[in-house]
Amino acid sequence: MNPLTTLVEARFDPHCHNKYATLMATGNGALGVRATHEEPYTTQTRGMFLAGLYHGAGEGETNELVNLPDLVGMDIELNGDIFSLLSGEILAYRRELHFESGALTREVLWRSPQGQRFAINSARFVSAARLGFLGLRLAITPLDGTATIRVATGIDATQTNSGRQHLAERELRVFENSYLQGRYRTLDNVSDVILGCACRVSPQAQVSFSAKNRRLLQHTQQTVGKGEPFTLEKCAWVCASLDGPDDNAVAPALTALRACVSAGFDALLAESLQARRNWWLHARVEVQGTCSQDQQALDFALYHLHAMTPRHDERSSIAAKGLTGEGYKGHVFWDTEVFLLPFQLHTAPQIARQLLRYRWLNLAGAKRKAARGGWQGALFPWESARSGDEETPAFAAINIRTGERQKVASAEAEHHLVADIAWAVAAYGQATGDEVFMAREGRALLEETARFWLSRAQAVNGRLELLNVIGPDEYTEHINNNAYTSYLAHDNVRLACELRRHLCVPDDDFTAQCEDFLARLYLPAPRADGVIPQDDTFFSKPDIDLTRYREHAGNQSVLLDYSRAEVNDMQILKQADVVMLLYMLPWRFDTGTLAANLDYYEPRTIHDSSLSKAIHGIVAARCGRCDDAYRFWRAGCEIDLGNAPHSSDDGIHAAATGAIWLGAVQGFAGISVKQGLLCVTPSLPPHWQRLAFPFCWQGSTLRFVITQDTVTVVCDRPVTLLINDVVVVAKGETAFVLSDPAVRKEAQ
Repeated sequence: MNPLTTLVEARFDPHCHNKYATLMATGNGALGVRATHEEPYTTQTRGMFLAGLYHGAGEGETNELVNLPDLVGMDIELNGDIFSLLSGEILAYRRELHFESGALTREVLWRSPQGQRFAINSARFVSAARLGFLGLRLAITPLDGTATIRVATGIDATQTNSGRQHLAERELRVFENSYLQGRYRTLDNVSDVILGCACRVSPQAQVSFSAKNRRLLQHTQQTVGKGEPFTLEKCAWVCASLDGPDDNAVAPALTALRACVSAGFDALLAESLQARRNWWLHARVEVQGTCSQDQQALDFALYHLHAMTPRHDERSSIAAKGLTGEGYKGHVFWDTEVFLLPFQLHTAPQIARQLLRYRWLNLAGAKRKAARGGWQGALFPWESARSGDEETPAFAAINIRTGERQKVASAEAEHHLVADIAWAVAAYGQATGDEVFMAREGRALLEETARFWLSRAQAVNGRLELLNVIGPDEYTEHINNNAYTSYLAHDNVRLACELRRHLCVPDDDFTAQCEDFLARLYLPAPRADGVIPQDDTFFSKPDIDLTRYREHAGNQSVLLDYSRAEVNDMQILKQADVVMLLYMLPWRFDTGTLAANLDYYEPRTIHDSSLSKAIHGIVAARCGRCDDAYRFWRAGCEIDLGNAPHSSDDGIHAAATGAIWLGAVQGFAGISVKQGLLCVTPSLPPHWQRLAFPFCWQGSTLRFVITQDTVTVVCDRPVTLLINDVVVVAKGETAFVLSDPAVRKEAQ
């Protein structure tokens, strides 16, 4: 495996504080820590999050992912000068996130206002081997003479979610003159949180402690000579009881912290590095091409996919911002099943199973929501947290015409999420052959979502229609017969029927209702030019010139000139909708239909959603448009990694990281499933010489190596594939020549 890349912040820029706090966040799927600087800045937003820890701050507030007390912050004083990069002079600066190890390092050469130079280096990591551990190291070396160094750090519970406090302080303790521990409970008395830390310093240092105003701190002072480093190593342990208070957790938390302190920073980092290396071996996508940023984007995406996925807890799922910020209040959307689950499914299927069990465990909440709307079956929340109940805020932005806050309509009508979950369940069953899951969780999810659609459809002139819906394009609200929703709902019901037949479930009234639904549901058909109507009225709406809005994609700048109601009455798309349908159900449409709809809808799409460009890229690749596909893919990579200073202030675009993997594997490698067979139809960008990646399929881990001319498959048992629509069998290590895939040449 080629060396992993890194992400470098080459200069200190206060305007980018929060962007890099997100991009360089450290995490292990259970604990996420924003990459804020140790020293305080008023413009940076600190953040530390535990997967699954949600709380509503008060009346009218939805549950949100709790921003925990801070463990990173340090007040640093050097010979009486408070260390800040906004004062004195920065002589050298480099911050680097190492994707392989997950370590974040910073090297600063600073001249104080008094004219003294200091080398200030720090490192931190969240352990991939011990899920509650955060380690930090600070080293300060005076370069011009003796210096007195003071550092105060510990547990700072003044941290809030944008002013909303979620935790009540229960106890602050210092054990054995070394171990600091804070105990907290959510204000609804549901969850307990324990944070502990210990700072290892030189025996020559003077140490004292304070507990005041929700801050438990260790104060360290030491005088060191020229060239002599002052070093502080901080070991921290974070744990929680999420489903009920636990008064017996203090001793185990202290024991875990003691074990970490005993092991030491270097040993714990080495242990974590080994765990991450093992993960990278089974996940990394490698590309050889002329643009080094392509490999960096892939490594960046997979690093964050690892950091945001709660592998330890099936009651938690992946939030739209992962564990990197407060954006979207830490809620779970359809992004997880459609954009993030495929990566897990084909690199770690057991994690995909767990993410689907999260939905299964929350079926009760989905049934409650359906019943409130007068429907049957399961209507999953548009935004969910831990309980499975709807968490979508009632109101959003201000209407520029009326000055009133606008209602969020997604929870009321954006019901395609139901079918998206069913789509993911079927993909899991197809890719794994997990009969046990499909007979229990899979069947329950497919049948209850199908029951929803049976009750949701309305009879109109002898056919069934889906009225008052919102498709993926959220700029077009409350329309009838949205093509994406209707086709996915039809597929949802079909999948439920097929699974029942596979499991030999006797026919009953449900079966009859499904067959009637499948026969009568209206599916908008392509018109003569191949374009599928997005909904009943889309073609009748006027066009406007979207050039300047498309130039600022992602900022929703069109809403500065038009109200949501006005946008709704024009041919303006926020993101892929019919094009999203073509991606989701490629087997239903030929290449000509794909091309016709891509050509019609893309110019009308602003791409104001991070979910949009990558999907257009995959559909373009399936049309053989390599240059367009690569352009869209690179634009998707730039959503977080681009130069916009505030693009990711409130957290990573989690779905966009999954889409980077999707674009490489499903787009350029052309991996899809047809008639139950794994299909490979490569469409590499011209400047890519080689693309290699692992891929789990029906109990085996394959490795694909794709060049402009060949597809090489390494497998532990024979696998039947479709390569460029020709059936072939791979055994051991087999190379197929793309110009004649029916001719097999054994690799030498």
